[in-house]
Amino acid sequence: MTSTLHVGIIMDGNGRWAEGRRLPRSAGHRAGVRTVRKMVEYAPKLGVGALTVYAFSSDNWRRPPTEVRTLMRLLETYLNHETEHCLKQGVRIQFIGRRDRLARMLVAAIETAEERTKHCRALTLRIAVDYSSRDALVDAARAMAGSGRFDRESMKEALGTEDLDLVIRTAGEKRLSDFLLWECAYSEFVFTDKLWPDFQPSDLEAAIEIFRNRTRKFGGLVSKAS
Repeated sequence: MTSTLHVGIIMDGNGRWAEGRRLPRSAGHRAGVRTVRKMVEYAPKLGVGALTVYAFSSDNWRRPPTEVRTLMRLLETYLNHETEHCLKQGVRIQFIGRRDRLARMLVAAIETAEERTKHCRALTLRIAVDYSSRDALVDAARAMAGSGRFDRESMKEALGTEDLDLVIRTAGEKRLSDFLLWECAYSEFVFTDKLWPDFQPSDLEAAIEIFRNRTRKFGGLVSKAS
């Protein structure tokens, strides 16, 4: 199967998953990391060439400091443990979002993961951390002003990201929450009530099947989703 689909996932429900089991919220975040690994392993089999996951928005800094520290430690641990695994699977790791507010050790882990996996081609895993699409658009507009070019291609270059074919959001939420606003202009959306730690490869497969059976017009005539 040709790997061409770019799927974005807004991962939601880790805290509710933990609270429903009378566990600390950190247990939900750890379970969510395990789900990410399953999706990364399975996505290429479904024709996914790029998977962008929303790990930590710029607005998430408003959460309790203890939870933020837990999330950041989990991300650093994930990179330290999973980079080698991703390398063997041919998964390229990239990050989008700010890095100036992240801990030095986490930034070092990010840079190491990106450098070690930069030649991998089976799947591109983009992790959005301290990410705000509004801020990204403002930064892109500043870059365009400096270059004197104002068109869609220039915006795409300045953003450095690609359009999403499909966006999946878990835990019953139905909003974008500042996630890749420009890139979602013609995305298809699938919402599920499943909490992120309960999301399975079969759920990803079902979402992609829904996508493939939709009609995409892009403002014109009928075009079969593929």
